[in-house]
Parts: sequence; C-alpha cells; structure tokens
Amino acid sequence: MESKALLSGLCSNSTFPAIQNNKKPLSLTFYYSSYSYSSGQSQNYVSFNTHQSISPPRVKSLSFKRLECANSSEKLGSTGFHNEGYLNSGIKRKKLAVFVSGGGSNFKSVHEACIQGSVHGDVVAVVTNRKGCGGAEYARNKEIPVVLFPRTKDEPDGLSPRDLVAALREFEVDFILLAGYLKLIPAELVQAYPKRILNIHPALLPAFGGKGYYGMKVHKAVIASGARYSGPTIHFVDEHYDTGLIIAQRVVPVLANDTAEELAARVLREEHRLYVEVTAALCEERIIWREDGVPLIRSRENPNQYS
Repeated sequence: MESKALLSGLCSNSTFPAIQNNKKPLSLTFYYSSYSYSSGQSQNYVSFNTHQSISPPRVKSLSFKRLECANSSEKLGSTGFHNEGYLNSGIKRKKLAVFVSGGGSNFKSVHEACIQGSVHGDVVAVVTNRKGCGGAEYARNKEIPVVLFPRTKDEPDGLSPRDLVAALREFEVDFILLAGYLKLIPAELVQAYPKRILNIHPALLPAFGGKGYYGMKVHKAVIASGARYSGPTIHFVDEHYDTGLIIAQRVVPVLANDTAEELAARVLREEHRLYVEVTAALCEERIIWREDGVPLIRSRENPNQYS
C-alpha cells in the first residue's frame, strides 16, 4: 500500500508523493513534474521512484599517524589535516541534514553560517516530526527540502526509518545535526551514520539529560537543583537519549534570582555560537578520536592543540 511522504521546500507550499514501502532495498530518484490543483494552478514538485538497491556511500580510506595532544599525555590518531589552505586542499563542502521539532533557532544559526562561509557545508534537507513548526517553515522559505518523520497515527504521511535512511542517502548527506528534535533517533539511522550525528542539549550532560529533559523542563530542573552553572552540550548520538560521547560544552552561570526563561535565554545564546563552531570543525574534518574513543576538536589556528 502506497504511503505519502511530505517533502517540501524546493518549491513553496509543495507536498510530495511518498516512497513505497517495498520489502526490497530502495533507491530514490528525484525528478520534477507538475501537480495540478483544483483551481487549475500547477507547480513543480519532487517525487520518489523506487527501482534498485542503494549502495552505501564510498568512504575514502584515511592514513593515521601518532600525535601528542598539546594539553594531555593522551595519544591521538590524526587524519593528517593541515589548516593552511584547507578550503583549497581537497576537502569538499559537506552536506548537512538538520532535524527540528520547534522554532529551529540553532538550525537558523548553522544555516546562516553556511551561507556566510564560516561553515564549509550546506544544509540540503530538514527533517521534522511537526510539518508546521517554525524550523520547517524557515526551511521552506529558504527552498530547503523538508522531510516528515516518523510515520505515526497522527502523521501517516511520515517516512519509515528505512525510507528515511534511503532519502538521506539520496540527498548525499554527510552529517546529521539534531537541533531541538524531540523524537528518539532510530537504531537504523544511528547504524547508517555512525559518529556522524550530533545533538545539542541545553544543560551540562550527563546532568539533567535523558528522556523527558527538554526545553524549559531542563532549565527548571537546573534551578531547582541549586546548580551554580549550566550551559549547552554537543554530543554524538547513539540509540538512547543524551548518552552519546560529548564533543563540546560551554559553561554559563546560574544567577541567584534566575527564572527558567532567563537561564534559557543565556544558554541559548551560547548554543548558537557553540553549534556553529562544532559544525565548522566537523565540516573541516577537525574532529579527532582519542585512543580511548573520546572525540576532540583540533584547533583551526594551531593544528597541534585540541579541545
């Protein structure tokens, strides 16, 4: 039985047919066609064809050498990346998919940084579980395709996990950024994009994280605990809520008379800065994995220093 997947953004106010949920592996082909409304108007839309299996993206092999961390005795594996002329050294612009459930302010910050050139990448798709949310509307206004996920009783037009992976591969997505996306990421997606999915959380993990800790609930819990500090955390995504390896954090004070709204605004300002910085490092291939599996960020200015 054919389902409908909502993809919009290549043309404003567009709704697109969906992927058939076949048992065989899927391949998705985008093409332009014409959709006629009852008023007689027509406009372009994007559709999917299913015709053959998808081969996973080819990954270039990397040579590794031993390096000392500037502020640690830990040994590191290096991709041999050098800052000088990195934009002209063969590092391609990365393709990003951003997942949103709300207003999408972090998504907007990253997208603007891509346009301004401080992030060596482009947002090629937005995935949402709420097709009318602010982040999805922003994407449509910027002509970025919007994908509805997951399929639920309330949203029968959403994609299945398997079809979502196929769609992201068709977009040739390199990395996935969760920016206020409230659904648990399915194991199929984590396995398809290992160490390539980031999430931002509005508290200093591992404190105040896990299922149910999102939005204003986090800031209320921080204030109620008596914690003197909070701040955003960016971490890689695994099959659970907020348990992946931490890549970056930024500390902000919790003031004596803070309301949850005041603390949220202070943390959000740092979220916008931090997510852009980490996304830039990701796109410039400056994420280095320590021998014990901890991710570090190589400094752009000094390749021998890490944070």
